[in-house]
This record gives sequence, C-alpha cells and structure tokens, in this order.
Amino acid sequence: MATATKTLWKIDPTHSEIEFKVKHLVISTVTGKFTEFDASLETEDGTFEGADVKFNAEIASILTGVEDRDNHLKSADFFDAENFPKLTFDSTSFEKTGDSTYKLRGHLTIKDTTREVILDVEHGGTVEDPYGQTKAGFEISGEINRKEFGLTWSAVTEAGSVVVGDTVKLIMNVQVVQS
Repeated sequence: MATATKTLWKIDPTHSEIEFKVKHLVISTVTGKFTEFDASLETEDGTFEGADVKFNAEIASILTGVEDRDNHLKSADFFDAENFPKLTFDSTSFEKTGDSTYKLRGHLTIKDTTREVILDVEHGGTVEDPYGQTKAGFEISGEINRKEFGLTWSAVTEAGSVVVGDTVKLIMNVQVVQS
C-alpha cells in the first residue's frame, strides 16, 4: 500500500493580507487588519483538498489607521489582548467545490470562545517564482457575528444608530510557500 506524500506550506507574510470589515454607524465601513500572523497548510498527494490549515494572529498587531480605535479594539471591551493575545483557526475540512474553489471549515477561537466557521476559498494558482520556490495563492472570505465570540461592546447614538455592527466580514489574500 502506497503512503501519502505530505507537503507543508507556510504563509508568506510579505505577500499576504489578513483584513476585516465592520459597519460603523450603519452608514459606512471600517477596515482593519492584523500585521503579525502565521499560518500553515499541510497537504497530501499534491492536492489542496483535505488540507490541514492552521492560522493565528497577534491581537496587539491590529491596525485600523486610527490609534484610539486600535487601542479600544485591543482593550477588554473587545479582544482583550492582554489576556488573550492571539486569535486562532484550526481547520476541520478543506473541501473542493469547483475547479478552483473550496469550502474551508474549522474552529475559530477569539478570546476564550471557539466556534465553527465556514469560509469560501478561491485558489488563484500555483507557480514557481524566479527563486525556484513553489508558491500558491488563495483568496479567503467569510463572515462572523462578533458577539458570538464575546466581542459584545456596543453603543447607540442619540438618534438610535448602532455604533458598531455585529457582522464582521473577513477577507484574506494569502500566498503560501512550499517548504
């Protein structure tokens, strides 16, 4: 019986972006990102289907372009970076749904709450770069409800508008390098 060939892929942070978007005052969208993160994929037999995906991001690296907002997001009102310095994701399945599309399921942990999430993945391709490294690109997207992860801070304006929306859009453009 032949054994499966396992391949490890590591994220290339210089060619990857981990972003989120959330409504502010219901009328506009604020975009943020994590600047410090790590991820790996372990694949079998040269295919991404069934890959084991692991990801983590440093909460202290959150960046929205407004220092006061960044500090508020790092505080106990939201992520509580002092007590919960990382968010993590561990996949449970990576299922091919089309020629270059997948559904990525797994457990996302924010603060002390873990929930299953389902993300859409589009494989942009796999190429060898000018330095002889094999790289693959992916666009990953999905949504979570922030309150389901204990990010429950809320405020309402005098006119009754919610300051921060509950739905958070996740958008990741990721390049991985074959180890």
